[in-house]
Amino acid sequence: MEPYMWWAVAGIGLIIVELMTGSLILLVFGLAALAGAAAAWLGATFAVQTVAAVALAAVGMIVFSNLKKKKAAGDKSNDSLDVGHTVILESWVSEADGVAKVRYRNATWDARVTGARTPGGTVFYIVGTDGNTLHISSAKAP
Repeated sequence: MEPYMWWAVAGIGLIIVELMTGSLILLVFGLAALAGAAAAWLGATFAVQTVAAVALAAVGMIVFSNLKKKKAAGDKSNDSLDVGHTVILESWVSEADGVAKVRYRNATWDARVTGARTPGGTVFYIVGTDGNTLHISSAKAP
């Protein structure tokens, strides 16, 4: 079997395993192996094939690491599409803790209220989400 086929089988195998796990790390290594396959197909020596695969894997891991750090640091670029929409305060679950039930999209949601505590029926704005819990405030999110 030709060297590019070994690289391609390894790359495709890693990508298939990645599809089953969902961690994205194996995707980086699978693409790196496919870069080695491309170098082999173009007639490069084994050393050049290996350098191509390792270089792409290193760049991919640096990018992946930076994305994880950005997400862990609280990057709001992928914030919920619900932010900025209005909700109606229906009732308090615990006014002291700022936990309430709100009406949003014709359903009752759990919410955490920041800022002033006002009677039910008051309009609030969604400023963030945490799973199925809405974070609401009387001031609109910037």
